[in-house]
Amino acid sequence: MILKDPFNRPVSNLRISLTPACNLSCIYCHKEGEKSPSNQISAGEIAEVLRVAAAFDIRSVKFTGGEPLLRPDLHEIIKSVPQCMESSLTTNGTLLADQATALKGAGLKRVNISLDSLNPKTYKKITGRDRLSDVLSGIDAALEAELIPVKLNMVVLEGINDHEIDDFLAYVRGNRNLVLQLIELMHFNDCTYHGDLTGLEDSLASRSKQIITRRMHHRKKYCLDGAEVEVVRPLHNTEFCAFCNRLRVTSDGKLKPCLLRTDNHIDIRGKKGNELEALFREAVSLREPFFR
Repeated sequence: MILKDPFNRPVSNLRISLTPACNLSCIYCHKEGEKSPSNQISAGEIAEVLRVAAAFDIRSVKFTGGEPLLRPDLHEIIKSVPQCMESSLTTNGTLLADQATALKGAGLKRVNISLDSLNPKTYKKITGRDRLSDVLSGIDAALEAELIPVKLNMVVLEGINDHEIDDFLAYVRGNRNLVLQLIELMHFNDCTYHGDLTGLEDSLASRSKQIITRRMHHRKKYCLDGAEVEVVRPLHNTEFCAFCNRLRVTSDGKLKPCLLRTDNHIDIRGKKGNELEALFREAVSLREPFFR
């Protein structure tokens, strides 16, 4: 049975935050609104969430953080993903080189890797750490382990890294297993580096040989001379909301119906079976487009 919200949007994707803890300190990070890693949802609770999600025909799950590779039970969690469900993971990549092969063996399908600069000094300015070389090694390891396609998430920061977009296009060009995602900065923590990506997207469209509209998110993929790039713009974006198919789980065990709201979370700690199924239905019933 596929769950649909009151706006007839089916829920087919689950996003689970495993921890708010991170080994970087990015200047724009909002930590999914979470503050403490002391009350993280357990591997057993996650397995039950995944079982119920599969029963509702949710066919993909993405694990996030914080930095999910800091969870010592991450491989156990990935192994608990039902066979009917595809699993992916978003990571900053600093710890990926040593874990990519084992993650693939546990059943992980692919990874998104956060990378906001190809310049070591700029990378350190954004993240607070000198770890760019570790991330680049992690990308190579992910490609070798066939955690593909590897999507590189670049948060575009006005006046800091927005001049590097062509460098990123050159980095992914010619490798069909690398996709660049340019992400519009959300307004959190009074970060002042937000830039409207409308002009950028118009420029990409004018330069592209082919433009593909993705079925899942109705997001456009621009193909520029062997480089693939997507633009993620959740702010003031009615189309982003209209095609949202995602239900989120916070690291402290709450169902989160909307990325942009924090006032309608549903606590699922310790719940299982029919009770958890009912809470899934309740959370989906609370979903509504933030922008419409």
